[in-house]
Amino acid sequence: MKTTCLLLIAAFSLFFTNGSFAQSDDPAVNYKAALELVNNNKGVDGIPYLQKVIKTNSNYTNAAYSLLGSIYDKSNEPQKAIATYKEGLKAFPQDQNLNFNLGIAYFRDKQYAQAELSAIEAIKIDPKHANSQRLYGLVTFHQNKRANALLAFCNFLLLDPNSDKSDEAVTNMKSILKGGVLKADGAANKLTAADVKENAKLNAIITASITSGRAKKLSGDALLEYQLKTIFTQVGQLSAAKSSKNFFDTFYADYFYKLAQSGNVPLLVKMINTKSTDPALSNWIAAFEHKY
Repeated sequence: MKTTCLLLIAAFSLFFTNGSFAQSDDPAVNYKAALELVNNNKGVDGIPYLQKVIKTNSNYTNAAYSLLGSIYDKSNEPQKAIATYKEGLKAFPQDQNLNFNLGIAYFRDKQYAQAELSAIEAIKIDPKHANSQRLYGLVTFHQNKRANALLAFCNFLLLDPNSDKSDEAVTNMKSILKGGVLKADGAANKLTAADVKENAKLNAIITASITSGRAKKLSGDALLEYQLKTIFTQVGQLSAAKSSKNFFDTFYADYFYKLAQSGNVPLLVKMINTKSTDPALSNWIAAFEHKY
């Protein structure tokens, strides 16, 4: 193993000459060359090296697709980024990173419905990938699927309660629970008639929880606990009554319905508002891991 690493380092040293990269057919060296250029803010210069790696069908090929797509994405060429990720997924359909990056590219291009599908595939492959949960929350919020977004942000916070992104997730959650709606600004993001009907039911649950919480004159943790428990329960009951369930039903609605029944909603609220974790909630999460 040590000898192999030394040979690779030596090859890479020979490959890098006078501040520029020479030609090589080694996919590892080409990939590392492109990565070095990306790290030095010269990603566009790394495109030819990644194109060579992709042609090799080596252990670096799927990573090359991801890096190439990200170069296009950062260069404000979303269509090239999307095409690159989709091409990569034809060869590596179970690559979590390619699915996630495709979702990000669709999101930045305001193709929210397509971004949602990519986020779902990424979550199926790795349910514990926090940023895939966050992506699903953002793209559903942009489609006015507020219940979907709310539960996704809650799930993201279970996985990542203490980052800058968690602060953003809490802000989005509280916006939803105050009746916030994001203005649709993307093209070709219209819901089907069936989706519109179901989404109306889910949004009505959120609206009713806001109204009843105010009527009870609740505030602070008590209000958030009441709203979340009410929403988790009613969304779960709506899902339980369905004969045919979709991804949201099986992954989010059923999961948080169990949480509402477990008595752990106060612990979730505590975690959201204080960024502190509790062993009881951690134990619950371990006991009720997602199984899609």
